[in-house]
Amino acid sequence: VKDRVQGTVSKDDMGFAMRHFVNGKSVRAKSPAEVLEPGDVVFVQKNEGSDNTYMLRQVPEVEGGLVAMDPHTGRVLAMVGGFSYAQSEFNRATQAMRQPGSSFKPIVYSAALDNGYTPASVIMDGPITIQSGNTTWTPKNYDGTVAGPATLRSGIEKSRNLMTVRLANDMGMKLVVEYAERFGVYDHLAPYLPMALGSGETTVMRMVSAYSIMANGGKSIKPSLIDRIQDRYGKTVFKQDERGCEGCNAAEWKNQPEPELVDNSEQVLDPMTAYQITSMMEGVVQRGTGATIGELGRHIAGKTGTTNDEKDAWFIGFTPNLVVGLYMGYDTPRGLGKGATGGGLAAPIFKDFMRVALDGKPNTDFQVPDGMKLIAINRKTGMRAAEGDPNTIVEAFKPGTGPADSYWVIGMGADGSNGSGGALSPQANQAIQDGGGGLY
Repeated sequence: VKDRVQGTVSKDDMGFAMRHFVNGKSVRAKSPAEVLEPGDVVFVQKNEGSDNTYMLRQVPEVEGGLVAMDPHTGRVLAMVGGFSYAQSEFNRATQAMRQPGSSFKPIVYSAALDNGYTPASVIMDGPITIQSGNTTWTPKNYDGTVAGPATLRSGIEKSRNLMTVRLANDMGMKLVVEYAERFGVYDHLAPYLPMALGSGETTVMRMVSAYSIMANGGKSIKPSLIDRIQDRYGKTVFKQDERGCEGCNAAEWKNQPEPELVDNSEQVLDPMTAYQITSMMEGVVQRGTGATIGELGRHIAGKTGTTNDEKDAWFIGFTPNLVVGLYMGYDTPRGLGKGATGGGLAAPIFKDFMRVALDGKPNTDFQVPDGMKLIAINRKTGMRAAEGDPNTIVEAFKPGTGPADSYWVIGMGADGSNGSGGALSPQANQAIQDGGGGLY
């Protein structure tokens, strides 16, 4: 064997292998001899800064996919389709159809913000039961708790399922379907309330493309793996970026305006809506389910996602110029383990990726569209904040909107009930599925 070397693996460097199951119970080995035998062939990795000590490694069963994209051009900057191409040629970034869970919620909230709701609109986070004939569906929040009346911002930051179901029901699932298809997440989405919690299947590439629309101010984008093709004479026969550049080919300088790229992409989301949902997702990173990413100290917006029984963990996030999304899960879906959430599993991977990707880059803030009003409100009530209010945040409002003058809760009956048994939109009765409590 060429370059044969000797090394040692300490007990501390084989920690994951020291614990195994005997008769269904987790047992920790007392010595490496209980884990390895002479002649075993194992994967190892050299410890950093060491000449001859190694740590035990393994080929993971859990797979996943990651896509990094320029939100302004659709250029795919990086893509990971799995642990090893030699082991599996299946590209999980583009081919794996997975439930996005709560990472789909920003699409639902974008539809709401584009149609009269504000980040300060208050909706009931309380029990709700949906009836369809003899079948009922009772969605739950991931942690099983309810928060009562809360703002839409809070619903995104804390990923509240009950609020999302009520919101989708209040505005109608047909509108949610329209925006899901407009964003390119699905070609055809059934207009059933469970779909508002991300129970339909899609790909990482599609989800990253959808988030790029929010990051770039609401313009449609088309993912691109090939920028340009030239023939043997140097003539461009294909160019992905179709933006024109007026004045770029001027023969001489005659005090003309600086050349500009003309973006003719379709505007699929109001730029002000795009800023509002982005601001709300910044809250996810600052104090919500993706708070671990806040440690980077960067202007980042994003959303976690966890599916039923913790089968998949997602995180998709972005800066003004970079969108990154990933999921992790078994190829044959099964639980990743109790408490395995997008915030606990996928968000740390996103954080490690962004720490390197953004190194040396300026900490650019998201641009506020012209005409948008920034008003101090109480983040719990959604109403204008009083001076010295400790719960004050600055919220973005479109012209003609602002904090409510009186307290009003979507999903609360006139009698003060939480509406758990109230009448629902026709879409609510078209399909009822069990579950939904694990979508996070």
